[in-house]
Amino acid sequence: MFWRRQKAAIEKFHPLHQALIWQRGLSVTMRPGEWEQLIQSLAGHDAAVRRRKWAPPDRVRTVLVPLIRVFAADMRPDGMLGVTADLRGPNVQGKLSPMQTFPGNRHRVRKIEEWWAWDPWLRLRAELRDGSVLELTVVDRIRYRKVHKTSQSGKYKTKTKTKTVQRVNVSRKLPEGAVTQRPATPPPQWMTVKVRGGAAPGGVGGRPPSEGTVRGGGRTLIRAGAKLMGGGDERALPEQILHVTTELFRWTPPGSATRRTG
Repeated sequence: MFWRRQKAAIEKFHPLHQALIWQRGLSVTMRPGEWEQLIQSLAGHDAAVRRRKWAPPDRVRTVLVPLIRVFAADMRPDGMLGVTADLRGPNVQGKLSPMQTFPGNRHRVRKIEEWWAWDPWLRLRAELRDGSVLELTVVDRIRYRKVHKTSQSGKYKTKTKTKTVQRVNVSRKLPEGAVTQRPATPPPQWMTVKVRGGAAPGGVGGRPPSEGTVRGGGRTLIRAGAKLMGGGDERALPEQILHVTTELFRWTPPGSATRRTG
């Protein structure tokens, strides 16, 4: 009876809330007010459902909701915010590479098995208040390495290690005729920035053009990318993503775009 009451509560949740529980993902484009309805539904989850198996993926609360709130705050009420989130994790069909086997190269190591996962788990597109369009992708690239070895006592053992790198790519397409300005300082060394169309001559912060910009005609398109080490506390991930996103807004004069971070 207890589980029935919780399932009945789930049936009353927002349809996308239910999709995050059962399908572990969603793909939809809505206005900010409609996203707020989903966020409010998610906020009431713990009070109605306590079974861990029926909880949305952790990244919904730690990453997805904070990012939706930040980007929706920079949008007009009739602007559209599209999100595709695949939160099933990396160990599903279509995300894993074939396994490779290597002979042992150390004492007592019999063999090493290695495979990779490519997990593009988040895509976001927001029509901002200033007329620009922001697009974001987050991809996890995970290396799995399983070592087979024999201990000193002759027992057969295996140990699996993982290494995760998160690739964050953000682009901002400015409206036609938008004013741009070159930042006074270059981006951090761990971040790459490219600009097409409308950028002032020269490189970013005094760099040669080949290191900072790719110039062309038409609307200005600013791109920023960074590699982040994964595997840690993902509560810091939204702030890291926003750090990369902020670089795009350094290319427009203050006041030309409304941007808030919380």
